[in-house]
Amino acid sequence: MTLMQWFIFFLLVQVIHFLGTWKLYKKAGRQAWEALIPVYNAVILMKIIGRPWWWTILLFIPIVNLIMFPVIWVETARSFGKNTTTDTLLAIATLGFYLFYINYAADVSYKEDRSLVPKSASGEWISSILFAVVAATIVHTYVMQPFTIPTGSLERTLLIGDFLFVSKFHYGARTPMTTVSFPMVHDTIPGLGIKSYLDKPQLPYFRLPGFQDVERSDIVVFSWPVDTVNAFYGLDDGKYYHKPIDKKSNYVKRAVGLPGDSLKVVDGKVFVNNKPLELPDRAQLQYAYTGVSKSGGFNASNLYNEYKIKSLQFVQGKQFFISELSEENAERFKNHPNVESLERYVRPQGEKEASIFPKGSASLGNVDQIASVYIPKKGTSTAITPENIPLYKRLIEVYEGEEMGEPREITVSGNQVMLNGQPLTSYTFKQDYYWMMGDNRHNSEDSRFWGFVPENHIVGKPVFIWFSWDSNGKGIMEKIRWERLFTTVGGDGKPVSYFLYFVIALIAYLVISKIVKNKRAAKS
Repeated sequence: MTLMQWFIFFLLVQVIHFLGTWKLYKKAGRQAWEALIPVYNAVILMKIIGRPWWWTILLFIPIVNLIMFPVIWVETARSFGKNTTTDTLLAIATLGFYLFYINYAADVSYKEDRSLVPKSASGEWISSILFAVVAATIVHTYVMQPFTIPTGSLERTLLIGDFLFVSKFHYGARTPMTTVSFPMVHDTIPGLGIKSYLDKPQLPYFRLPGFQDVERSDIVVFSWPVDTVNAFYGLDDGKYYHKPIDKKSNYVKRAVGLPGDSLKVVDGKVFVNNKPLELPDRAQLQYAYTGVSKSGGFNASNLYNEYKIKSLQFVQGKQFFISELSEENAERFKNHPNVESLERYVRPQGEKEASIFPKGSASLGNVDQIASVYIPKKGTSTAITPENIPLYKRLIEVYEGEEMGEPREITVSGNQVMLNGQPLTSYTFKQDYYWMMGDNRHNSEDSRFWGFVPENHIVGKPVFIWFSWDSNGKGIMEKIRWERLFTTVGGDGKPVSYFLYFVIALIAYLVISKIVKNKRAAKS
């Protein structure tokens, strides 16, 4: 929906509210016109039902308002004596239109001094759970979201089994675009395996102000841009799943290229604006390695415990292949008594892989050799030719077309690129874009394969590891990575665990609370 369509919808809701409640406003001692003024009518309604004025704010927060509207309908009915279970069910089942019956047909009077305390234990539990969900939804959407590292694309910087808190406020929280969704879940309802949202209506993209921009080499959580393409699900039929932006799968990678940068990859190393990419000292890149052993095989447990090698495969005779190994551990592994030689595996220049962005014959190269590519910046323009249109086709058609409510189709006719049948010789970008890559260079599905990440797909910044679980550990105590508990994702130097400090603070709090409680009990 466009902003104008949302404005018309908003006015329609105000008219419906007025028609369904104006007599109730009068019975509560207010004026009928007060039911018609947008926002003001909600503030007055809060006074009528005996609830705080700030509940009005909750009515305008997407997803949260889905919980609040039924609460308001029920509270309004109860304020006029309709407080049976049947009345509650009718208010909810009719989507609030039960108030029309109360307004025009029912013989009711305003209960000014009605008790706001639930009359049963179940009612109290429901109220508590309801507002716990509201509070958690607000925190989850606008402040901090839990996230789990499911793949090894950022190892050994972030590990499979790391449980993170992702800040929404660093880059500015992205307000929900999907208006009807099950709270606090992503695209699927757990246990049921069904879609958790309705595709329409959709709100326009909007981001609250943040206190920093995405900086080069930041680790970023974002909505996977190509989550709608069937080809990425093994279905090469050219069709799309029309998934809303904020319901696409969440990915976590490192922002190696910023808007306006020129980026290339040479022998597996990233260069930005012709300079080697500078990484924070906590970054631990991993590459594939080939080697030759002196005699037999290796002890798998020793490989993992000493060198963090998860998989070593012999390919021919004494030759072996390691899919992921940090440079630091590689230097150490070279001194292993059974290692004859060890070299980093690098795909040759000039070799093209069809799976590399933008796919097929237009491929920029291979995983280790990416030709120089310009990362679009908002407001800048670039010439459009049949040669470079594969780089920007999805950007123009989908990211700045379909997903913004503007259907577009790019075609090539001879030496001319056409946009919706009209010649396109240059294009001005409407938003910023980023180039995301994993630190595990040979085991990462990233921008090398699917290209640019639009600014409106940015979700947040991982800031804190609160738990970490190593599935390769033997016992429960060994599976917990104690050294990673309560560590920050960013910062300089080796990560420091604050778990012990947390435990001490928690014990101190419990002891002090117990002492205070005992003193109060003694006084009474």
